[in-house]
Amino acid sequence: MQSYKSTSQDTGVIAYQIGKNSISIKFMDGSVYVYSVKSAGAKAIADMKALAQKGEGLTTYINQHVREHYEVKL
Repeated sequence: MQSYKSTSQDTGVIAYQIGKNSISIKFMDGSVYVYSVKSAGAKAIADMKALAQKGEGLTTYINQHVREHYEVKL
């Protein structure tokens, strides 16, 4: 996983891993959620990948758009 480079102190995301059709997100509590095209939709996955790489807005996006639309919690 890559470290999430957010400048915000309020971020819940600490790391992410981009897959072809998915993104795995690791949160501060150690939980990892896998969001996929199947579970969250292609646009949401593309948006999340862009935000993760930018290092800004990913936690907010998850909370507002895909919170419960994960494929699996690891």
